[in-house]
Amino acid sequence: MMRTLLISAALAAVASTSVIAQERGTFSYPVLIPEVALEAAQAALEHCRGQNVQVAVAVVDRGGNVQVLLRDRFAGAHTPDTAIGKAWTAVSFRTNTTDLMDISQPGQPSSGIRDLPGVVVLGGGVLIEQAGSIVGGIGVSGGPSGEVDDACAKAGVDKIKEKLVL
Repeated sequence: MMRTLLISAALAAVASTSVIAQERGTFSYPVLIPEVALEAAQAALEHCRGQNVQVAVAVVDRGGNVQVLLRDRFAGAHTPDTAIGKAWTAVSFRTNTTDLMDISQPGQPSSGIRDLPGVVVLGGGVLIEQAGSIVGGIGVSGGPSGEVDDACAKAGVDKIKEKLVL
């Protein structure tokens, strides 16, 4: 009798869970707020300034939409679009742009991604994550190398890390 009751209770729990899952038509996820996006961009810009480098910094949300764009006064005219492209590429491919560089070289199976519209495969595009979930991306452009842009982007993410803890 007790065993039958336990089995019945377990089956009822499974049935009600699947009904709830089927009735659910939406999904909630964390969203990077503009104030925190701005803080990350400012920290990245300051990090580059500390190295006497003039850059543009873009922060995009998890969908690749621009939340913040900063351009230092002597950063090149191309840097805002490139920074946006780096941030968008990181979010779109769920990978930091430096990690995409090797796998997308000519002759590699993923080389075609470089030909897609808006993709920028250069160092400086870094994911912003909260508890394993992507909430945005940051892109930096204008440094003398992708490594410098990458370091500035990571400084921006490091600045806001404690605000991304659940």
